[in-house]
Amino acid sequence: MTATADQKPSIDVRVIPHAERHPKIFGMLSALKPGNAMEVTADHDPRPLHYHLDSQYPGLFGWSYLERGPDVWRVEIERLKAEGHECTCGGH
Repeated sequence: MTATADQKPSIDVRVIPHAERHPKIFGMLSALKPGNAMEVTADHDPRPLHYHLDSQYPGLFGWSYLERGPDVWRVEIERLKAEGHECTCGGH
């Protein structure tokens, strides 16, 4: 995991044991504020992570491919909104 003041946080899961990958990623995602993003680097298409985010947190995160294999896959995950307020009352 890396980040500097002028860079978004990033994680290279190629060097992390498989069982630890999603917990580390979700820990980083929970720290993101709306409008901020992080980058994930993997040796495969992280599509299962994308499906997990969409099913468990619909509309909370955006997903953009930065690099599409075949050896390296990079995605940017952006926090689109804060959790918890899903009504259409305009935030009141």
